Amino acid sequence: MPHVTVGSDGADPIEIYYEDHGAGRPVVLSHGYPLSGRAWEKQVSALLAAGYRVITYDRRGWGNSSQPDGGYDVDTFADDVNALLTKLDVRDAILVGHSMGTGDVARYLGRHGTERVAKVVLMSPIPPFLLRTDDNPEGAPQSLFDGFIHAAQTDRNGWLKQFLENFYNVDVYGGSLVSDEAFQASLNVAVAGSPVAAVACIPTWLTDFRTDLPKIDVPVLVIQGDQDRVLPIGVTGQRLSAFIADSRLLVIEGGPHAIAWTHSDQVNAALLDFCAK
Repeated sequence: MPHVTVGSDGADPIEIYYEDHGAGRPVVLSHGYPLSGRAWEKQVSALLAAGYRVITYDRRGWGNSSQPDGGYDVDTFADDVNALLTKLDVRDAILVGHSMGTGDVARYLGRHGTERVAKVVLMSPIPPFLLRTDDNPEGAPQSLFDGFIHAAQTDRNGWLKQFLENFYNVDVYGGSLVSDEAFQASLNVAVAGSPVAAVACIPTWLTDFRTDLPKIDVPVLVIQGDQDRVLPIGVTGQRLSAFIADSRLLVIEGGPHAIAWTHSDQVNAALLDFCAK
């Protein structure tokens, strides 16, 4: 399996698994918590059919990547992305993130710049800043995230199941836009992830990206569902235009957090249109 080595965990290398298919302009896809690069399967097929080179990867701790004891912070995630793009010599890319992956993308651009990137898509985004502070009253209280951490520590599998139920809005779309089998497949990926990562990733959701976003000097498309329960649009997507000079928001009516799966036709049409311009 293809991997890029990004560090070491004691005597063992830390390796990021990736898949690189097709030819043409590269599109790099960064997945959300608690899944893997396989979460992009509906976008991969559409992009390949349209003639793009498509690169997916598994964040450390998830999928086929290493599950080290540490390194679960946004700077390290961004450096892992940089190591992958450098190894594959990716240039003129469209960089796409979903959920936690949008944090990886934002910090990568803030930390490493846009030399390799021509366009950006932020889907169901985490930026600009989720935590409520004196200068960010729109955010959520620390106690909410403390509760998430406690739940993940106490019963990781139960926490992941509940998280994915809100990820897909299963009470609305279960059995229709989300089959039982699709939900179970996501849960299988989630519970196979690192127990350390399942907890350690949660505090990264509170990262302040407000200084990273103005450094994005390429066009940005934001795509988000108006029924996103994980990252409500009023706290996230609707605020991004104040921080990114060249950005546009596309709202998917009825869309949950997992719009890449449930509303893939609309998402893929917008993604392909944006890539082609």
